[in-house]
Order: sequence, then structure tokens, then C-alpha cells
Amino acid sequence: MKISDVNITLITPQGGLIGFASFVLHSTFYVSGVAIHEKRDGSGHRLTYPTRKSGGQVFNICHPTNRQASKAVENAIFQKLKDVLNQGCEHAGYDCDQFTAR
Repeated sequence: MKISDVNITLITPQGGLIGFASFVLHSTFYVSGVAIHEKRDGSGHRLTYPTRKSGGQVFNICHPTNRQASKAVENAIFQKLKDVLNQGCEHAGYDCDQFTAR
């Protein structure tokens, strides 16, 4: 699975949410709105994929369809997140020294 153009946008942390990721699959399909959360036990990060609510129902917009795809996306996003955090994340728009690279 080819994942490229991974972009991380950090936000002021709220309820474990620390930012959003976007990426391109196979140079042809752009995916955005993937939320990056700090795990509650502090052991790392987890991803949640975009959904839409309508009339009390929740609809998935996109998500990996198997474990292999999920791992590929996680690896690409978490590597980019590590790179961003190691750079000091000055572009985050707030004091992000509270983050540490994992």
C-alpha cells in the first residue's frame, strides 16, 4: 500500500485529541480528517476516522478495510507525527512543549 503526502496539523489538545492527519493513497486518492488522539494510558497514540451524523445515525466516511491497511496508515501517520514533534512543532500555533516524541 503506497501512502504519501502525509500531513499533520496539531491543535490545542482537548480531551485527548491532539491533531488531524491527511494523506494520499496510491497517488490517486486524498484522505483527510483522520483524528490523532493521545491514548488514555499515555502509551502512545490512536487514530479515529471521519464520520458524519444525520438524524441520530452515524455514517463512516472512510476507514481501512483490513488490519494490513490499518497498520500501513498508522505507521505512515505516526512516523510523520514523530517527525513533527521532533522538529519542535513551532507551526502548531501554540506552545507545544507539552508533547514528547514517542
